[in-house]
Amino acid sequence: MQLLVNGENVKLNDGASVAALLQQLGYTGETFAVAVNGDFVPRATYDATTLSAGDQLDIVAPVVGG
Repeated sequence: MQLLVNGENVKLNDGASVAALLQQLGYTGETFAVAVNGDFVPRATYDATTLSAGDQLDIVAPVVGG
């Protein structure tokens, strides 16, 4: 399935979870937040939150420096 992640097209297996997407993209640790179609997803539900084709995700991580 195709998803839009931070404005970029990403291909993922049908029925995959937020946790699977994060693993595929190499996100580790706990210093980011995820929203699916504009709704915040609590970290505790990443495994249980199933994604659908066309979903739009925002993954936000803090930037050090400035």
